[in-house]
Amino acid sequence: MNLGPSSAAFPAHRLSVAPMMDWTDRHCRYFHRLLSRHALLYTEMVTTGALVHGDVARHLRFNAEEYPVALQLGGSEPIDLAHCAKLGEQWGYDEINLNCGCPSERVQRGAFGACLMAEPQLVADCVKAMVDVVDVPVTVKHRIGIDKSESYDFVRDFVGTVSAAGCSTFIVHARNAWLKGLSPKENREVPPLRYALVHRLKLDFPELTIAINGGITTGEQVAAQLRELDGVMVGREAYHNPWWLASWDEAFFGAAPSEQTRESVESLMVHYMATQAAAHGTHWSAIARHMLGLRHGLPGSRRWRQVWSDHRLKTLHPREVMVLAHAPASEGEGEDAGASSHDAAVVHA
Repeated sequence: MNLGPSSAAFPAHRLSVAPMMDWTDRHCRYFHRLLSRHALLYTEMVTTGALVHGDVARHLRFNAEEYPVALQLGGSEPIDLAHCAKLGEQWGYDEINLNCGCPSERVQRGAFGACLMAEPQLVADCVKAMVDVVDVPVTVKHRIGIDKSESYDFVRDFVGTVSAAGCSTFIVHARNAWLKGLSPKENREVPPLRYALVHRLKLDFPELTIAINGGITTGEQVAAQLRELDGVMVGREAYHNPWWLASWDEAFFGAAPSEQTRESVESLMVHYMATQAAAHGTHWSAIARHMLGLRHGLPGSRRWRQVWSDHRLKTLHPREVMVLAHAPASEGEGEDAGASSHDAAVVHA
Protein backbone atom coordinates (compact mmCIF):
# COMPACT_ATOMS: atom_id res chain seq x y z
CA MET A 1 0.00 0.00 0.00
CA ASN A 2 1.62 3.25 -1.14
CA LEU A 3 -0.34 6.46 -0.69
CA GLY A 4 1.79 9.13 -2.26
CA PRO A 5 4.91 10.39 -4.01
CA SER A 6 6.97 11.86 -1.18
CA SER A 7 6.82 12.73 2.49
CA ALA A 8 7.12 16.44 1.68
CA ALA A 9 3.64 16.31 0.16
CA PHE A 10 2.04 15.29 3.44
CA PRO A 11 1.13 17.29 6.56
CA ALA A 12 3.28 16.88 9.65
CA HIS A 13 0.49 15.09 11.51
CA ARG A 14 -0.24 12.50 8.84
CA LEU A 15 0.99 9.77 11.17
CA SER A 16 2.33 10.19 14.69
CA VAL A 17 3.12 8.27 17.88
CA ALA A 18 1.12 9.44 20.87
CA PRO A 19 2.58 10.99 24.01
CA MET A 20 2.53 8.19 26.61
CA MET A 21 3.53 8.67 30.22
CA ASP A 22 6.50 6.54 31.32
CA TRP A 23 6.96 5.28 27.78
CA THR A 24 7.77 7.88 25.13
CA ASP A 25 10.96 9.22 26.68
CA ARG A 26 13.91 10.19 24.51
CA HIS A 27 15.23 6.62 24.35
CA CYS A 28 11.88 5.32 23.14
CA ARG A 29 11.69 8.10 20.56
CA TYR A 30 15.21 7.31 19.31
CA PHE A 31 14.11 3.70 18.85
CA HIS A 32 10.93 4.70 17.02
CA ARG A 33 12.89 7.02 14.75
CA LEU A 34 15.04 4.10 13.63
CA LEU A 35 11.83 2.45 12.44
CA SER A 36 10.15 5.45 10.78
CA ARG A 37 11.94 8.50 9.40
CA HIS A 38 8.78 10.54 8.88
CA ALA A 39 6.29 9.86 11.68
CA LEU A 40 5.90 12.73 14.13
CA LEU A 41 7.02 11.75 17.64
CA TYR A 42 5.73 13.21 20.90
CA THR A 43 7.33 13.48 24.31
CA GLU A 44 5.67 12.26 27.45
CA MET A 45 3.56 14.99 29.01
CA VAL A 46 5.84 17.42 30.86
CA THR A 47 4.11 19.56 33.46
CA THR A 48 4.75 23.26 33.68
CA GLY A 49 5.71 22.81 37.33
CA ALA A 50 8.46 20.39 36.38
CA LEU A 51 9.98 22.98 34.06
CA VAL A 52 9.39 26.06 36.21
CA HIS A 53 10.74 24.48 39.38
CA GLY A 54 12.73 21.44 38.20
CA ASP A 55 15.65 20.35 36.06
CA VAL A 56 14.88 21.73 32.59
CA ALA A 57 17.66 19.80 30.87
CA ARG A 58 16.51 16.49 32.32
CA HIS A 59 12.99 17.04 30.99
CA LEU A 60 13.76 18.62 27.63
CA ARG A 61 17.02 17.04 26.45
CA PHE A 62 16.56 14.91 23.35
CA ASN A 63 18.57 13.40 20.52
CA ALA A 64 18.91 15.28 17.24
CA GLU A 65 18.00 12.04 15.46
CA GLU A 66 14.46 12.29 16.87
CA TYR A 67 13.29 15.08 14.55
CA PRO A 68 10.46 15.76 13.86
CA VAL A 69 9.54 15.81 17.55
CA ALA A 70 6.86 17.65 19.54
CA LEU A 71 6.78 18.63 23.21
CA GLN A 72 3.55 17.97 25.10
CA LEU A 73 2.89 20.26 28.06
CA GLY A 74 0.50 19.81 30.95
CA GLY A 75 -0.72 22.94 32.69
CA SER A 76 -3.49 25.50 32.98
CA GLU A 77 -1.77 28.79 33.83
CA PRO A 78 -1.24 30.88 30.68
CA ILE A 79 1.88 32.60 32.04
CA ASP A 80 3.54 29.32 33.00
CA LEU A 81 2.59 27.67 29.72
CA ALA A 82 4.01 30.59 27.76
CA HIS A 83 7.28 30.31 29.69
CA CYS A 84 7.48 26.55 29.10
CA ALA A 85 6.52 26.81 25.44
CA LYS A 86 9.36 29.27 24.96
CA LEU A 87 11.73 26.83 26.64
CA GLY A 88 10.52 24.09 24.31
CA GLU A 89 11.15 26.25 21.27
CA GLN A 90 14.61 27.19 22.55
CA TRP A 91 15.46 23.52 23.03
CA GLY A 92 14.50 22.86 19.41
CA TYR A 93 11.11 21.17 19.49
CA ASP A 94 9.06 21.37 16.29
CA GLU A 95 5.72 21.82 18.02
CA ILE A 96 4.22 22.58 21.42
CA ASN A 97 1.15 20.51 22.31
CA LEU A 98 -1.25 21.20 25.18
CA ASN A 99 -2.70 18.17 26.96
CA CYS A 100 -6.47 18.45 27.30
CA GLY A 101 -7.12 14.73 27.23
CA CYS A 102 -5.53 12.99 30.20
CA PRO A 103 -8.27 11.87 32.65
CA SER A 104 -6.18 10.72 35.61
CA GLU A 105 -7.14 12.05 39.03
CA ARG A 106 -3.53 13.09 39.66
CA VAL A 107 -3.64 15.31 36.59
CA GLN A 108 -7.08 16.64 37.54
CA ARG A 109 -5.69 17.69 40.92
CA GLY A 110 -3.29 19.86 38.96
CA ALA A 111 -6.31 21.38 37.15
CA PHE A 112 -5.22 20.33 33.68
CA GLY A 113 -5.71 17.46 31.26
CA ALA A 114 -9.21 16.46 30.21
CA CYS A 115 -10.93 18.57 32.86
CA LEU A 116 -9.76 21.65 30.92
CA MET A 117 -12.34 20.84 28.25
CA ALA A 118 -14.97 22.21 30.64
CA GLU A 119 -13.23 25.60 30.41
CA PRO A 120 -12.69 26.27 26.69
CA GLN A 121 -12.00 29.98 27.22
CA LEU A 122 -9.21 29.15 29.66
CA VAL A 123 -7.74 26.75 27.09
CA ALA A 124 -8.02 29.53 24.50
CA ASP A 125 -6.18 31.90 26.85
CA CYS A 126 -3.47 29.27 27.37
CA VAL A 127 -3.10 28.75 23.64
CA LYS A 128 -2.94 32.47 22.91
CA ALA A 129 -0.29 32.97 25.59
CA MET A 130 1.88 30.32 23.92
CA VAL A 131 1.17 31.42 20.35
CA ASP A 132 2.22 34.96 21.26
CA VAL A 133 5.72 33.92 22.36
CA VAL A 134 6.74 31.10 19.97
CA ASP A 135 7.04 30.70 16.24
CA VAL A 136 6.51 26.93 16.19
CA PRO A 137 2.96 25.54 15.96
CA VAL A 138 0.88 25.27 19.14
CA THR A 139 -1.54 22.33 19.02
CA VAL A 140 -4.10 20.74 21.36
CA LYS A 141 -4.79 17.07 22.11
CA HIS A 142 -8.22 16.48 23.61
CA ARG A 143 -11.16 14.10 23.96
CA ILE A 144 -14.57 14.32 22.25
CA GLY A 145 -16.21 15.05 25.58
CA ILE A 146 -16.06 14.62 29.33
CA ASP A 147 -18.06 12.31 31.57
CA LYS A 148 -21.15 10.72 29.99
CA SER A 149 -22.43 13.64 27.94
CA GLU A 150 -22.38 12.68 24.27
CA SER A 151 -23.25 16.08 22.82
CA TYR A 152 -21.38 16.88 19.61
CA ASP A 153 -22.03 20.57 20.29
CA PHE A 154 -19.68 20.37 23.30
CA VAL A 155 -16.59 19.36 21.33
CA ARG A 156 -17.56 21.54 18.36
CA ASP A 157 -17.77 24.62 20.58
CA PHE A 158 -14.50 23.69 22.33
CA VAL A 159 -12.65 23.48 19.00
CA GLY A 160 -14.28 26.67 17.75
CA THR A 161 -13.29 28.66 20.84
CA VAL A 162 -9.72 27.36 20.97
CA SER A 163 -9.09 27.70 17.24
CA ALA A 164 -10.05 31.38 17.45
CA ALA A 165 -7.08 31.85 19.81
CA GLY A 166 -4.60 30.66 17.18
CA CYS A 167 -4.61 26.86 17.32
CA SER A 168 -5.01 25.31 13.88
CA THR A 169 -4.26 21.65 14.72
CA PHE A 170 -6.33 19.41 16.98
CA ILE A 171 -5.53 15.78 17.80
CA VAL A 172 -8.78 14.21 18.94
CA HIS A 173 -8.99 11.06 21.05
CA ALA A 174 -12.33 9.72 19.86
CA ARG A 175 -13.59 8.79 23.33
CA ASN A 176 -15.07 10.77 26.18
CA ALA A 177 -12.96 11.12 29.32
CA TRP A 178 -14.85 10.07 32.44
CA LEU A 179 -13.38 12.19 35.19
CA LYS A 180 -14.73 10.02 38.01
CA GLY A 181 -15.14 6.29 38.46
CA LEU A 182 -12.69 5.01 35.84
CA SER A 183 -8.95 4.42 35.96
CA PRO A 184 -6.78 5.83 33.14
CA LYS A 185 -6.66 2.32 31.64
CA GLU A 186 -10.46 2.00 31.79
CA ASN A 187 -10.74 5.46 30.23
CA ARG A 188 -8.98 4.04 27.18
CA GLU A 189 -11.39 1.13 26.93
CA VAL A 190 -14.82 1.76 28.50
CA PRO A 191 -16.09 4.99 26.89
CA PRO A 192 -17.10 4.04 23.36
CA LEU A 193 -15.10 5.12 20.34
CA ARG A 194 -17.07 7.56 18.19
CA TYR A 195 -15.00 8.24 15.10
CA ALA A 196 -17.94 9.86 13.32
CA LEU A 197 -17.78 12.87 15.67
CA VAL A 198 -14.16 13.50 14.72
CA HIS A 199 -15.05 13.22 11.03
CA ARG A 200 -17.83 15.74 11.62
CA LEU A 201 -15.34 18.16 13.16
CA LYS A 202 -13.34 18.08 9.93
CA LEU A 203 -16.48 18.82 7.93
CA ASP A 204 -17.37 21.75 10.21
CA PHE A 205 -13.78 23.07 10.34
CA PRO A 206 -12.26 22.23 6.95
CA GLU A 207 -9.56 24.86 7.40
CA LEU A 208 -8.19 23.15 10.51
CA THR A 209 -5.86 20.16 10.70
CA ILE A 210 -7.77 17.39 12.46
CA ALA A 211 -6.00 14.16 13.47
CA ILE A 212 -7.61 11.20 15.21
CA ASN A 213 -6.45 8.99 18.08
CA GLY A 214 -7.93 5.96 19.82
CA GLY A 215 -8.20 2.25 19.05
CA ILE A 216 -6.30 2.32 15.76
CA THR A 217 -4.12 -0.79 15.42
CA THR A 218 -3.79 -1.70 11.73
CA GLY A 219 -2.63 -0.15 8.49
CA GLU A 220 -6.09 -0.62 7.03
CA GLN A 221 -7.59 1.44 9.85
CA VAL A 222 -4.99 4.16 9.34
CA ALA A 223 -5.71 4.31 5.62
CA ALA A 224 -9.46 4.50 6.25
CA GLN A 225 -9.06 7.40 8.68
CA LEU A 226 -6.74 9.27 6.31
CA ARG A 227 -9.51 9.27 3.74
CA GLU A 228 -11.58 11.35 6.17
CA LEU A 229 -9.00 13.30 8.18
CA ASP A 230 -5.59 14.95 8.02
CA GLY A 231 -3.78 12.60 10.35
CA VAL A 232 -3.74 9.60 12.63
CA MET A 233 -2.05 9.27 16.03
CA VAL A 234 -1.23 5.74 17.21
CA GLY A 235 -0.64 4.95 20.87
CA ARG A 236 -0.19 1.62 22.59
CA GLU A 237 -0.03 -0.47 19.42
CA ALA A 238 3.03 1.47 18.30
CA TYR A 239 4.70 0.69 21.61
CA HIS A 240 3.74 -2.98 21.93
CA ASN A 241 4.25 -3.79 18.24
CA PRO A 242 6.93 -1.32 17.13
CA TRP A 243 7.96 -3.22 14.00
CA TRP A 244 4.70 -1.95 12.48
CA LEU A 245 6.37 1.47 12.32
CA ALA A 246 8.91 0.09 9.86
CA SER A 247 6.15 -0.12 7.23
CA TRP A 248 4.80 3.40 7.74
CA ASP A 249 7.20 5.37 5.55
CA GLU A 250 6.47 3.31 2.45
CA ALA A 251 2.76 2.86 3.12
CA PHE A 252 1.84 6.38 4.20
CA PHE A 253 4.66 8.73 3.16
CA GLY A 254 5.52 7.38 -0.27
CA ALA A 255 9.10 6.47 0.67
CA ALA A 256 11.12 3.65 -0.81
CA PRO A 257 10.81 0.25 0.89
CA SER A 258 12.98 -0.05 3.97
CA GLU A 259 15.92 -2.44 3.84
CA GLN A 260 16.34 -2.64 7.59
CA THR A 261 15.66 -5.78 9.60
CA ARG A 262 14.74 -6.33 13.21
CA GLU A 263 18.29 -7.49 13.79
CA SER A 264 19.83 -4.36 12.25
CA VAL A 265 17.59 -2.15 14.39
CA GLU A 266 18.51 -4.11 17.50
CA SER A 267 22.20 -3.71 16.67
CA LEU A 268 21.76 0.05 16.26
CA MET A 269 20.03 0.19 19.62
CA VAL A 270 22.92 -1.68 21.23
CA HIS A 271 25.30 0.94 19.87
CA TYR A 272 23.00 3.66 21.21
CA MET A 273 22.93 2.00 24.62
CA ALA A 274 26.72 2.05 24.73
CA THR A 275 26.92 5.74 23.75
CA GLN A 276 24.31 6.74 26.33
CA ALA A 277 26.16 4.86 29.05
CA ALA A 278 29.37 6.67 28.15
CA ALA A 279 27.79 10.12 27.78
CA HIS A 280 25.20 10.14 30.56
CA GLY A 281 25.72 7.03 32.68
CA THR A 282 22.41 5.61 31.48
CA HIS A 283 22.20 1.87 32.04
CA TRP A 284 21.24 -0.20 29.01
CA SER A 285 18.19 -1.66 30.80
CA ALA A 286 16.53 1.78 30.90
CA ILE A 287 16.71 1.82 27.11
CA ALA A 288 16.14 -1.85 26.30
CA ARG A 289 12.71 -1.81 27.97
CA HIS A 290 11.35 0.20 25.06
CA MET A 291 12.30 -2.35 22.41
CA LEU A 292 10.90 -5.46 24.12
CA GLY A 293 8.11 -5.62 21.52
CA LEU A 294 10.50 -5.62 18.54
CA ARG A 295 10.13 -9.36 17.91
CA HIS A 296 6.43 -9.41 18.80
CA GLY A 297 4.73 -12.50 17.36
CA LEU A 298 7.91 -14.24 16.18
CA PRO A 299 9.01 -17.69 17.37
CA GLY A 300 11.35 -17.30 20.33
CA SER A 301 10.24 -13.75 21.07
CA ARG A 302 9.29 -14.55 24.65
CA ARG A 303 12.77 -15.85 25.47
CA TRP A 304 14.35 -12.89 23.65
CA ARG A 305 12.32 -10.50 25.80
CA GLN A 306 13.23 -12.38 28.94
CA VAL A 307 16.94 -12.06 28.21
CA TRP A 308 16.74 -8.33 27.51
CA SER A 309 14.76 -7.77 30.72
CA ASP A 310 16.90 -10.04 32.93
CA HIS A 311 18.35 -7.83 35.67
CA ARG A 312 20.93 -10.49 36.46
CA LEU A 313 22.64 -9.54 33.21
CA LYS A 314 23.04 -5.86 34.13
CA THR A 315 26.81 -6.13 34.49
CA LEU A 316 27.22 -7.28 30.89
CA HIS A 317 27.81 -5.04 27.89
CA PRO A 318 24.59 -4.75 25.86
CA ARG A 319 26.29 -6.43 22.89
CA GLU A 320 26.88 -9.49 25.08
CA VAL A 321 23.22 -9.42 26.09
CA MET A 322 22.21 -9.34 22.42
CA VAL A 323 24.33 -12.43 21.74
CA LEU A 324 22.66 -14.24 24.62
CA ALA A 325 19.21 -13.15 23.42
CA HIS A 326 19.82 -14.77 20.03
CA ALA A 327 21.55 -17.91 21.34
CA PRO A 328 19.62 -21.18 20.92
CA ALA A 329 17.47 -22.02 23.91
CA SER A 330 19.08 -24.49 26.27
CA GLU A 331 17.43 -27.87 26.85
CA GLY A 332 14.24 -27.51 28.87
CA GLU A 333 14.07 -23.77 28.31
CA GLY A 334 11.55 -23.96 25.49
CA GLU A 335 10.63 -21.43 22.84
CA ASP A 336 7.43 -19.52 22.51
CA ALA A 337 5.83 -17.34 19.86
CA GLY A 338 5.44 -14.80 22.63
CA ALA A 339 2.25 -13.07 21.56
CA SER A 340 1.58 -11.76 25.06
CA SER A 341 2.63 -8.20 25.94
CA HIS A 342 5.49 -7.46 28.27
CA ASP A 343 4.80 -5.77 31.59
CA ALA A 344 3.89 -2.15 31.16
CA ALA A 345 3.42 1.00 33.16
CA VAL A 346 0.20 3.01 33.15
CA VAL A 347 -0.21 5.06 30.00
CA HIS A 348 -2.16 8.29 29.67
CA ALA A 349 -2.60 8.62 25.92
